Amino acid sequence: MSMFDFVHKNKKAVQIVLALITLPFAFWGIDSYRRAGGGESLATVNEEKISQQEFDNALRQQQAKMRESMGNKLDQAMLDQPEVKNTVLENLASQHLLMSQAHAVGLTVSDEQLAQVITGIESFQKDGKFDKEVYAKALSRQGMTPLIFEMRVRSELGMRQMLDAYNQNGYASNAIVDRLIRLNEQKRVISTAEIALDPFLKQVTVDEPAIKNYYEKNQKEFQVPEQARFEYVTFSADALQAQMAADDAEIKKYYEEHQVEFGTQEQRHAAHILISVAAQAPDADKQAARAKAEQILQQARKAPAKFAELAKQYSQDPGSAANGGDLGMFGRGMMVKSFDETVFQLKPGEISGLVQSEFGFHIIKLLAVKPARILPLDEAKNTIAQKLKQQKAIDKFTDLAEKFSNTVYEQSDTLKPAAELVKMPVLQSGWLNMGQAEVPPWTDKALQAVFAQEVVKDKRNSAAVEVAPNTLLAARVLEYKPASTRLLAEVSDAIRQKLVRQQAHELVLKQGMAMLAQLQHGENAKLEWKPAQVVTRAPQPGQSKELVRQVFQADAAKLPAYVGAENAQGGYTLARVDAVKEIAEIDDAKHASYMQQLRQITGDELFRAYLADARKNAKISMKTFVADDKK
Repeated sequence: MSMFDFVHKNKKAVQIVLALITLPFAFWGIDSYRRAGGGESLATVNEEKISQQEFDNALRQQQAKMRESMGNKLDQAMLDQPEVKNTVLENLASQHLLMSQAHAVGLTVSDEQLAQVITGIESFQKDGKFDKEVYAKALSRQGMTPLIFEMRVRSELGMRQMLDAYNQNGYASNAIVDRLIRLNEQKRVISTAEIALDPFLKQVTVDEPAIKNYYEKNQKEFQVPEQARFEYVTFSADALQAQMAADDAEIKKYYEEHQVEFGTQEQRHAAHILISVAAQAPDADKQAARAKAEQILQQARKAPAKFAELAKQYSQDPGSAANGGDLGMFGRGMMVKSFDETVFQLKPGEISGLVQSEFGFHIIKLLAVKPARILPLDEAKNTIAQKLKQQKAIDKFTDLAEKFSNTVYEQSDTLKPAAELVKMPVLQSGWLNMGQAEVPPWTDKALQAVFAQEVVKDKRNSAAVEVAPNTLLAARVLEYKPASTRLLAEVSDAIRQKLVRQQAHELVLKQGMAMLAQLQHGENAKLEWKPAQVVTRAPQPGQSKELVRQVFQADAAKLPAYVGAENAQGGYTLARVDAVKEIAEIDDAKHASYMQQLRQITGDELFRAYLADARKNAKISMKTFVADDKK
C-alpha cells in the first residue's frame, strides 16, 4: 500500500481523532509547537520530553471522557486520583515511543497528503466541498488551533501506520481458518431433563441451633451501616441565574462591544490553479514553475469560462483540482497571506495575476462575494440577556462562595444564615448511608463530609463541599443511627429460608450427579426428556452457559453423550447429545471474514510484543503520582 493510499483510507480515523483530542490544518509546520512545549517535564522517552502542558491537556481529555461516560455517578474527587494520572502519563509515553519508532522507519505524512485527508473530512465540508470557515469554526468550538490539529493528525496517522503494519500482517493458514469455522459453526442436537429444586425444599428442616450458629458465624451479613437524615442547602450558579436580570442598556452595550458574535464576515467564493514548487526549491525549479504558470494564466485570461477545465487539467492542488479548483466560501484570514490579500481585492469574475506562496504559484478566479451580515439587536436580544444573566450568576456565585463557606463554618449550629445569604431554601434528605448508590447531590465527597464525626456526633454544620461544577452543598444532621447488627429475632426467618434452600440445593446436586453417572454408564434413569432442540456455541436467552459449554465438550464420537450442570433456578439440568450438525459448506465471504479476524488477533499480539520490546529497549523515565500530589 502506498503512503497516499494509507492516508486516503484513514480519513475516518482522523474524524474519530477530531472528536476525541485537541488536534492543525496543513502547512504551518510543527517545530514551533514543539518548542512551545517547554517548562517542567513529567517524563522523557529516549530524551524526548513530555511537558506539564501536554500532560494537562491529556488529563483534561481523559477527565472529560469520564464525565461523559459516568454522568452524575462520577465523583469529582475520582478525576484527581493518582491512578488516573499515572495511566494518562503511561499512555503518553507509549504514544511518544510509537511516534519515534514511526519516524525512525520513515513513516511520515507530507503536507500534501495531510491536506488531502483533512479536506476530505465531512465535518469540514459545506455542500460536499471543503470550506475553510466551517473548518475554522469547528476547530474553534473545541479550542483547537491549526498548529495543534496538524501535529496530532500527523502523529495519529503515523502511529496508525505502525499499528496497521502489524495488524494487517497477522498470519492464519487456510487450514486453520477452515477448522475454526467448522468448530465454531458446528451445532448439536440435544434433549434436556430438569431436576427441580422445589420438591426438595419440602424435605429439609432447619432447627433453631442451626439458625443461631449461622447468625453467629456470619455477623457481617447482618450489619446495618450508620444512617442519618440531614437538612441541607445547595448553592449553585445555575440556581442564582433565576435571580439575575439584564436591562436594555446592558444588552445594547454588550451587542455593540461584541459585534463579531452576531454577524458573519464577508466571504469570498474562489477557485484557483496551483503550480506547486517548494519554498526551498532551487531557483531553476522556481523559474520553471513560474513559466508554466504564466502559460496557464494566458490561457485562462483568453477563455475565462474554461477556468475550471484548466484547473482540472493543470492544478497540482490535490484537494481542489478535481473540483475545477473550487475552494468554496471562506472568510478573511483563512488563506495564506499572499493568497488572502489578492482574493479580497478581486471583483467577481476577475482572474488574478500570479500569486506566489510557500506552496508555489496560484492563479485565482473570484467566483462570488457574500457580504457581511450583522444579526439585528432585536433578534440577538434574548441570547444576549441569557448570556449576561449566566455571567452575572457565575460572578455572584464566585463572590458568595467564600462567604457561604465562612458562614456555614462560623455559625455552625444552624444553616439558616447561610441559606438566607444565598437566598436558597433549607431542604431535607431521606435516610442516607455511606454505602448507598450515588444520587445527586449526594456524591461520595458529600457523604464523606456529612458523615464526619463533627457533623453526626457533635451536630455541627458540615463543611461546604463542591458536588458539581459551580455547586456547593452544606448539611446538618437531623437524625442519626449508628452502625449496628440486626437482632437474631429480626433475621431468623430469612436465615431459615436461606439454609433450607442451601440444603435442598445440595440434595438436588447429589441426585443430579447420581443420575448423570447412571446415564453415562448406560443405565436407565427415570427422567422426562423435553423435545429435541438445536444449540450453538453461543447460548441463547434462558440457556445455561455452563451446560452449553459441556454439550460442546462432550465426545461426539460416542453418541448419545450425557452432561449436566446447575441451573439458575437452583435445580440441575441434564442434557443428552443426540447428533452433531456440521456446517455444509464454507463460502468465500465467511472464510474471508474469519481470516481477517484471525489475522487481526495475531497482528495485535505481534504489535503488543513489538511495543513491549520497544519499551524494554527505550530509555523511559516518568514521574509517579501519589495521593497527596496537587498536580
